[in-house]
Amino acid sequence: MREEDLPAHLTVPEGFVLSRSRGAFSNHNGPVYEARAKDDLRSGLFVLDRHCNSMGFLHGGMASAFSDRSLAVAVYGVTRRASVTLKLTLHFYETVRLHAWLEAHPRVISHEHDLVQVTADLMINGTKLAARADATFRTLRRPQKQG
Repeated sequence: MREEDLPAHLTVPEGFVLSRSRGAFSNHNGPVYEARAKDDLRSGLFVLDRHCNSMGFLHGGMASAFSDRSLAVAVYGVTRRASVTLKLTLHFYETVRLHAWLEAHPRVISHEHDLVQVTADLMINGTKLAARADATFRTLRRPQKQG
């Protein structure tokens, strides 16, 4: 979905800009927004119909995908290296309804060698805790050029 396809009544919060994601999977799950202030690692999205389960609120799989993406962005922000997810867990506290703004507030807990521990609070409209994600990522080394 493109940003211009959002329902007209949804307004992106101040300080967020459309993310230019790298992969088809992430692009399909969007549009996702990123905070534009330096060192602000937050991400956000509006919960759209295609993000919802049959009961009309955010599907756990979509919450996982959004968390994983947001945590990976935070890992890159700190390490400047691409990474892969080794472990991701979510704890759910509230349901997130259709058209709600969901914001990920990630924090890097530790970074030793190639392993990075991160966490993120997923906040409804930036204020109410919906879920908490905890993850371990492994940063990747760039392949050596041959020749």
